[in-house]
Amino acid sequence: MKKYLCEFLGTCVLVLFGCGVAVLTSADLVATALAFGLSIVAVAYVIGNVSGCHVNPAVTFAMWIDKRISGKDFWLYIIAQVLGAIAGSAILVLILNATNFGDYRTIGLGANGYGAQVDSGISLLGALITEVVLTFVFVLAVLGVTKDKKNSAVAPIVIGLTLTLVHILGINLTGTSVNPARSIGPAVWLAGESLSQVWVFIVGPLVGAAFAALVSFFIDLQPTKKADEVFDIEKIEALEKKADANAKVVVKEQKEEKTASKKPAKKATNKKTNNKPKSNKTTKK
Repeated sequence: MKKYLCEFLGTCVLVLFGCGVAVLTSADLVATALAFGLSIVAVAYVIGNVSGCHVNPAVTFAMWIDKRISGKDFWLYIIAQVLGAIAGSAILVLILNATNFGDYRTIGLGANGYGAQVDSGISLLGALITEVVLTFVFVLAVLGVTKDKKNSAVAPIVIGLTLTLVHILGINLTGTSVNPARSIGPAVWLAGESLSQVWVFIVGPLVGAAFAALVSFFIDLQPTKKADEVFDIEKIEALEKKADANAKVVVKEQKEEKTASKKPAKKATNKKTNNKPKSNKTTKK
């Protein structure tokens, strides 16, 4: 239960601060990118040891493909993340309603979009491609840095900086999702066009995450020792020479052992034959 609560809280914080800064700074490129990146860093150090700090259905999907989490955790993580994103957006609505900035429906909640919904006017296909590529880069970094437990101390920083990087490119295109929960949260409250377009920011990140999981799998594959030896002629020749040298040493040792075993046998025979005459002489006397 703790894992799911952590995912809920983590996603809530990410959406509140990331989307909140986007709204209050009119989607300033640097400020918004840093807000999302730093939110991940802060949250990861708090809940990372409990749930892994996915706070993103795309990351959870990739982890499931990579067999790092169970099917049960997969679904419960996603439910917790989506609810956390909706809660984060709700808190942002409450804060904005207490200001003079205007109605949240007018100023937005940092929702993602394409076409007339965004200043770039990016097409549906363009938005889909953008989200696939950005999510691929982000999730691939997450999978890579979390594969080895030795990286646990620096993993949050790497992940946070990568999220900052993809936001720098994507903010002026689609608003950057790379996280279905982060897109669903604001869309639920804004409804209308934002909600009708949200499917792009669910499908795109999930496809990008799947590609990242597959690439991560192939990158992690190491060629077997036998394959190396088959295709490395110099290695084969070196091994053959070594085998010949070892065989010669073994033969030499075997010869020495045979020679050594024969010598003591002769001495023992001589002693026995020498002793017999002495005993006979003594008897005669």
